[in-house]
Order: sequence, then C-alpha cells, then structure tokens
Amino acid sequence: MKLQELIGLSVFDVENGKQIGKVLDIILSNDWKIEAIELESKGLFSTSVKGVLWEDIVAYGEDAVMIRNQQAVRKLEAENIQLTFVQGSSKLRELPVLTSDGVMIGHISDVYFDQEVGNTIVGLEISDGFISDLMEGRKWLPYTSDMTKGENAVIVPPLSEERLEKGIYTANE
Repeated sequence: MKLQELIGLSVFDVENGKQIGKVLDIILSNDWKIEAIELESKGLFSTSVKGVLWEDIVAYGEDAVMIRNQQAVRKLEAENIQLTFVQGSSKLRELPVLTSDGVMIGHISDVYFDQEVGNTIVGLEISDGFISDLMEGRKWLPYTSDMTKGENAVIVPPLSEERLEKGIYTANE
C-alpha cells in the first residue's frame, strides 16, 4: 500500500463508530518505520500535533482508518517528530534521491509499506519528471537499510539506479 493512499482517509473510533478526523500526514521514525498518523487539527501555531500511534490503529483500508478508541488520539510534540511523508521541514515526498557516488535517480513521489508486515517501509516510488512518468511510468526502488534521509536528499547506495524496477507500479496505479 502507498502512504499517499492513507492521506485524507477518515479516522473512526471502533468503540462507538464516531469519526475522529482525517489523516493529514504520516509520521516515520529514523529507521523508516511508520510511527503514527497525524490528524487534521485547528491549531495554526501549535507546538504539538494530534496523532494516533501505529499500535493504536486496529485496521485500515481504502475508505477509512479504524482506531481503538478516542483515547488513542494523543498530542505529539512537533520537535520530537523526526520524519514525515507530506508536510514540514523533514518530509520525504518530493525529496531528490541521489546515490552516494553522486547520481540523481529522481524524486520521491510515494512510499510503499507492506500491509502484511505492518508498519515496515518496503520501497520508494521514484518520479523522473512528468513526461518520463507518462512515457515509462514511475519506478520503484526497494528499500534497503543503508538508505538515509539527509537534510536535503535521500542518499542511497551506489548502483541503486540499476535496482530500479519498472512496470511493477505505474503512475496510473
């Protein structure tokens, strides 16, 4: 499943069926695991965000994210958030992907995680630009533990460009 598919989903409490909010962003750890979902909130200049830790999510599908109960919604301090998918200074989406020997592979357009495994990132969807996406489709780079997110780019091992997989995931998926 793609992280982008979670953004905007309604979040429901399974105890009483109440809609709690919508997914605004995904919070990741430095070791590339999903830690929490960030919910939309009304505070513009708050130092915290409303979130639900991954272990408090009971299920998720194409239409909604189900959480245990309303107590699962917590305030998460913004300064403790290491990595996000869509927003903020530490976001992954649209970051350039470079090999450690200086080859530009493209930009991150999405991040894949395995629903069977849970919160584990399995790969990056790489865009090489609009025209290339239309002509060839986006490419998929399997995750490896030696990928690192720097301040302005994701650095991957040399020869990662050769590991790009075509045709598995396309821009039209």
